[in-house]
Amino acid sequence: MDFIEILKIITAVLALMIAIIGHEIMHGYIAYKYGDMTAKNAGRLSINPLLHVDFVGTIIVPFTMYFLPLLLGMGGGFVFGWAKPVPVDMRTVINKGGYNAAMQVSLAGIVYNFALAAFASIVFFNLSTPLLADSSLYKFFYLLMAYLVFINVLLGVFNLLPIPQFDGAHFLMYLALKFNLREVAETFYRLERYGMIIVLIVIMTPLRNYFIWGPVDAVLSLLLPPELVQNLLLSL
Repeated sequence: MDFIEILKIITAVLALMIAIIGHEIMHGYIAYKYGDMTAKNAGRLSINPLLHVDFVGTIIVPFTMYFLPLLLGMGGGFVFGWAKPVPVDMRTVINKGGYNAAMQVSLAGIVYNFALAAFASIVFFNLSTPLLADSSLYKFFYLLMAYLVFINVLLGVFNLLPIPQFDGAHFLMYLALKFNLREVAETFYRLERYGMIIVLIVIMTPLRNYFIWGPVDAVLSLLLPPELVQNLLLSL
């Protein structure tokens, strides 16, 4: 494994942590703005990564997804994972701000991911492609901006899916409640126990091309050079 490969792993892990930890903090922060002190009292509005680490989602899954394909001779995989969810008391949020507030809390992490991806994209396009003579620090920063765009778009699209347990489904559930469509909301609630099964079906079948990689490719094409987008997608 050469220096650039090691640098890619480090920047991808750092970008992933910034993306998933910020995503979770934003849920708690918007809830806090509507009077829910749950996340604040638990100390979970902190940017200290140790407070947000999920042993499986932040450590095991990312390293397995990268190194397992490498060990199997399939090339490096991609670093992906999740942080420990920030606790939110939606009853307090709804009591203070109604279902609109609940929808804002649901979408807060996704808005953060897309906003960060857009910001990193602006920075990236103002950087020149690293040359061999450039410093390791510059190469690190260049790769970090690229991975911040890619990982945040991936997380944003993934969480927008209307799959029970996901932010997109939570938004639709509270939207249905706002318009008194309780049967729709109850359907999402009842299906939450099957959320991970639905996710596995999407990920492990051609459905992923339509619901994940298609939208991710479309958004990335607006934020990164086409050749870089293709290289990143081919690494998956």
